[in-house]
Amino acid sequence: MVFLRGKMVPIFLGFWTFVFGILISVDAKTNAPDVAALNVMYSSLNSPEQLTGWKSGGDPCGQSWKGITCSGSSVTEINLSGLGLTGSMGYQLSSLTSVTYFDLSKNNLKGDIPYQLPPNAVHLNLAGNGFTGSVPYSISLMADLKELNLGHNQMKGQLSDMFGKLSKLTLLDLSFNSLSGNLPQSFGLLSSLTTLYLQNNQFTGPITVLARLSLDDLNIANNQFSGWIPNELKDIDNIETGGNSWSSGSAPPPPPGTPAIPKRHKHSSEGDNKSVLRGVAMGGIVMSILVALVIVIALFSRKSSSSSNYLDDEKLTRQRPFSPLVSHELSDTRHYAPDPKSFKATELSSMDSSSSIDVKTLQTFPSIHLPPPSDWMKSDGNEFANKLGRKRTSVHTAVFTLADLQPATGNFAAGHLLGEGTIGRVYRAKYADGKVLAVKKIDTEHLQSVDPEEFSGIVSNISKLQHPNIAQLVGYCSEQGHNLLVYEYFRNGSLHAFLHLSDAYSKPLTWNTRIMIALGTARAVEYLHEICSPSCIHKNIKSANILLDAELNPCLTDCGLANFHQHTSQNLGVGYNAPECIKPSAYTLKSDVYSFGVVMLELLTGRVPYDSSKPRMEQSLVRWATPQLHDIDALDKMVDPALHGLYPPKSLSRFADVIALCVQSEPEFRPPMSEVVQALVRLVQRSSMVKRGDDGSGSRRMDDDYF
Repeated sequence: MVFLRGKMVPIFLGFWTFVFGILISVDAKTNAPDVAALNVMYSSLNSPEQLTGWKSGGDPCGQSWKGITCSGSSVTEINLSGLGLTGSMGYQLSSLTSVTYFDLSKNNLKGDIPYQLPPNAVHLNLAGNGFTGSVPYSISLMADLKELNLGHNQMKGQLSDMFGKLSKLTLLDLSFNSLSGNLPQSFGLLSSLTTLYLQNNQFTGPITVLARLSLDDLNIANNQFSGWIPNELKDIDNIETGGNSWSSGSAPPPPPGTPAIPKRHKHSSEGDNKSVLRGVAMGGIVMSILVALVIVIALFSRKSSSSSNYLDDEKLTRQRPFSPLVSHELSDTRHYAPDPKSFKATELSSMDSSSSIDVKTLQTFPSIHLPPPSDWMKSDGNEFANKLGRKRTSVHTAVFTLADLQPATGNFAAGHLLGEGTIGRVYRAKYADGKVLAVKKIDTEHLQSVDPEEFSGIVSNISKLQHPNIAQLVGYCSEQGHNLLVYEYFRNGSLHAFLHLSDAYSKPLTWNTRIMIALGTARAVEYLHEICSPSCIHKNIKSANILLDAELNPCLTDCGLANFHQHTSQNLGVGYNAPECIKPSAYTLKSDVYSFGVVMLELLTGRVPYDSSKPRMEQSLVRWATPQLHDIDALDKMVDPALHGLYPPKSLSRFADVIALCVQSEPEFRPPMSEVVQALVRLVQRSSMVKRGDDGSGSRRMDDDYF
């Protein structure tokens, strides 16, 4: 019989709990992930008596739990409306992958709506509760959602631009909350929406984004909307617009070039029949015209000279959709760089001036040799890995002129400043057609010993860094003593801003989201360290250099800029530097691992790496946190309060174990990034295969096969 530090009794009980769980699961009719999710929900709802049949470790489908409907062994519907429930819904609802109907309306639930919701829900009703916070961004991924009712709650803040993928949504009710700000532009993509209730909120701005919707019911009363009610909306049968600040008089004409808004059509079977007949008649005519056009185009294409290929490529480039990593302020049909008419696209070295600049052809200077994409884009069979492993479409790197960038940045005015790093400032560049880019202006003091050829070589190598979790270089400018790098723009900003600067409504960083951010960043660093040849040391890994896309996937920026750091002796980030990094030249791959561990600590605690306002023993995050990473009680107290306790303790423990390895003071004991990635992948896989035993408290010792 083995005794471990007096832990014999817990181990003995844990063993029999495990065996008992196996015996129950033999006869259970319900899928284990569904059972685990409902157990967490039951506990979070304070184990109410009114949920008859519910019990921890029970069988929802086999024992007829109140409000639960099953199909086979899967839970498909949860209807707990009007039962006087209190508490919250728990943190594991994303495991309910077969649930299509989810209704907890008319209860007394409080706090934020959890980021984790049934991902395939068709009907989602949480109305009539006391939910605060904002509309969770995870709803943007529910492509099958048809009805969403969040009315009569206490939600605040602005709506994110998150409705672009909800093409099946027919009903949206956000009424009687305290939501504010302008309506997001993605409202205009709700092509199936017929009912929209926004009354009794604090929305502002115009409502022109609603003009293209085929609405039958619209209530926007008692807000702070301004401007004019579009004529297209005045034909709606049921419309309420009172209690706003509408402009008087007739509306001004739309700007030149604005596409016409199609007229609304009433739904009627007679009209539909007529339109079908007209469609059949027109079909024959259209087919005849198309056949004739095909013949003409075929003949014309034979006569076209090869010199027209560039023009055709340019047209296709402008029609290529944007990567989802780019700000939603940019149109779906616009390319990264401004139109060639607005800047001079010059060639690099030996390239022909009539060709677009492709990253594969930048070979003038010593290059980084990259393996095929299949070597670094891996799918791990889970939702996080699939998101992080998306293949980014190839982009072109352009040469900008100073004359292009100065107007777009207001001549690098303070009002366009996005942030300031160790080697320069980053400005927001917005063009008249709506394109938005981020321009990094490198301080001249860091380039005094860098000749133009070296700078071009650095740009060439940065252009070759192609990974879904590395910010894409769009172009560069080097003239009149100015050296600028142009990147894609991330409207969601940096991880630092989300963790330390954001208010509640724009901070949907749940525990699983934080793991996703850590894993994506780790993969980016692994790519730099172990896949690029020669290896690339980042030298400036910190939360401010981790940008978040529209789906909160991370993109590491400032990659390939280590050469500039060699020309400065200033500290690269208080609290991020490994102990051995007395000066920038002392940085190694293992120094990057340490800095990444500090970022993980930020994700765990919500604290900045160094805070002089804290007591002396707590000012350095690493020194304060490291001794507590293996103490279960202390660890629970260290967790970011913004999580509201919604995290699996076992997952938290494993996350802390990875941190402890990364921030060790001796570089040789820190793991390589490939092992860090593997550990985080296993953590994600275990969280997606939830067992009830994994959510309870257990031994803090790392599993034997963890690394």
